[in-house]
Amino acid sequence: MPAPKPPARAAKTPAPASERIRARIERARKRFHANDSIAEFLEPGDLEALLDEVEEKFKGVLESLVIDTASDHNTQDTARRVAKMYLTEVFRGRYVAQPVVTEFPNVESLNELMIVGPITVRSACSHHFCPILGRLWIGLMPNEHSNLIGLSKYSRLAEWIMSRPQIQEEAITQVAELLNDKVRPDGLAVVMEADHFCMHWRGVKDNQTKMINSVMRGSFLKDHTLRREFLSLLNLRP
Repeated sequence: MPAPKPPARAAKTPAPASERIRARIERARKRFHANDSIAEFLEPGDLEALLDEVEEKFKGVLESLVIDTASDHNTQDTARRVAKMYLTEVFRGRYVAQPVVTEFPNVESLNELMIVGPITVRSACSHHFCPILGRLWIGLMPNEHSNLIGLSKYSRLAEWIMSRPQIQEEAITQVAELLNDKVRPDGLAVVMEADHFCMHWRGVKDNQTKMINSVMRGSFLKDHTLRREFLSLLNLRP
């Protein structure tokens, strides 16, 4: 009589996409804070799987808020819309690679003050996920060894940094570090002015207060005259 066959093993359920991605990051001993890019750890199909996962999790949030999505036509597809908004729009900078930026040599050895802005920026407060809407100005003092990049690329790089959960103070430091790396100027200055809806919409509900902060590097930090010239040329009027 033939020996009985061993019971078939149940197929192993694959780990959720978020767990697989987290494991890769932890193996690499890299940080994955809210304002970090994790694009290098994503594999084909991960973003689509994350979209499904976030949708399911947000359905649970809606249920816990006691919203009847089954009969409420306005919220039946809200979970999917929110998941798509976070992953492909509002927090896109976490999940896509840095934009490709063509760099040109400074053939004419330009060494005068350059100002780019105001660049419209949109982000979300990492404390409450409320919008941050504002403007950004960039000042550069190139030297003969600097790389020059196209005007639109400043906006693209800023958007890549800002489209993550942020606090304003850290966001413009990230912008400054990225541009300093790309352009290698003698001096770099970044100023940002923004409205924070975590103040407008909740809490004190003050819709008049803005936040303005700056980061100065190199000659902008050392040369008070240059810093004054840069700041005097900014159009901070509404």
